[in-house]
Amino acid sequence: MDRLILPGTAPSVNHMYQNTGGKRRMKVLKPAAQAWFDEAILHANLWRTKNKWPTANEKVIVRLWYYFPDAKRRDTHNTLKALLDALEDGLIYEDDQLALPRIMDYEIDRKNPRIEIEFEMAG
Repeated sequence: MDRLILPGTAPSVNHMYQNTGGKRRMKVLKPAAQAWFDEAILHANLWRTKNKWPTANEKVIVRLWYYFPDAKRRDTHNTLKALLDALEDGLIYEDDQLALPRIMDYEIDRKNPRIEIEFEMAG
């Protein structure tokens, strides 16, 4: 089965939200985070269709390889919120509670930053 490849880097929890004004303060996705999220959902849906992956209702091992655009210090774990939520909205699994993320490695690829993902039913 092919790897799902998401272009760019997932936003970190520290950089994905902004507060709205008004009496009822809310956190909403920043435009760049929303754009990444929407693109990740699209790629997940295309991958799922191509690979005939059924939306999982059991635990799924999610193996992750990160390719960053530069040597800036990053915490791969800080991207899991956006990434796992996008995969849920892309129907890889019914609920991101089912995802068992495994960060396999990270490297720098200045020309092609991305996240490569493999899935395996854990049951």
